[in-house]
Amino acid sequence: QVQLVESGGGLVQPGGSLRLSCAASGSIFRFYTMGWYRQAPGKQRELVATITTGGNTNYPDSVKGRFTISRDNAENTVYLQINSLKPEDTAVYYCSASPSYNPGLRYWGQGTQVTVSS
Repeated sequence: QVQLVESGGGLVQPGGSLRLSCAASGSIFRFYTMGWYRQAPGKQRELVATITTGGNTNYPDSVKGRFTISRDNAENTVYLQINSLKPEDTAVYYCSASPSYNPGLRYWGQGTQVTVSS
């Protein structure tokens, strides 16, 4: 079992930046693949970034070049740096964790709201 708590969301203007944080506890963080997802009202939840236990990252084309995921294993924290925000980035952003020793399991945080508006 792992507990995930997101923070760092808020209201920003188009072109602005945010850094989201996800603090993990309750398990061995360095053994987990971490990810960020987002869900806008009326839309399906979509993956925006992943980072493996070895530090490899992946992004969909919609966010590539603007979003950066990173992890600090000493602090049991994963981050999502978001630059050049667009109105279509508005969504609730969720942190996820999946243990490499049992990839069928996935845990979720409660989410943090990101709103991009003039």
